[in-house]
Amino acid sequence: MGSFNIELDHANKILKAKVEGTFSTEDGMKSVEAYQKSIAGLNVPDYEIDIDCTQLNVSAPETLPILEACFNMYKNDGFKKVTLRLVKNPILKMQLARVARTVQLSSYEIVEV
Repeated sequence: MGSFNIELDHANKILKAKVEGTFSTEDGMKSVEAYQKSIAGLNVPDYEIDIDCTQLNVSAPETLPILEACFNMYKNDGFKKVTLRLVKNPILKMQLARVARTVQLSSYEIVEV
């Protein structure tokens, strides 16, 4: 089961998200709804999004479309920068980078912590 938490740092103009575990389709849809509520009323191009993926598991093939949809939202909503933080996990790093390239998300950075 996957979980998520979203916080807004208005002072620094950063949306901070933390994702953990293995996301099902239902978990992914709930996170999308929470994300959309969080950005309502924001001038998103003024903000960065910083996503803590240190406790995230590699996504199953059937949930990749939701991950792609999330990355598309970040791109279409116009965040200045998308930062993905993860521990050394080559498979997850490759998966996230591949999805970012697939949706042509150019303003992302993967940071290993």
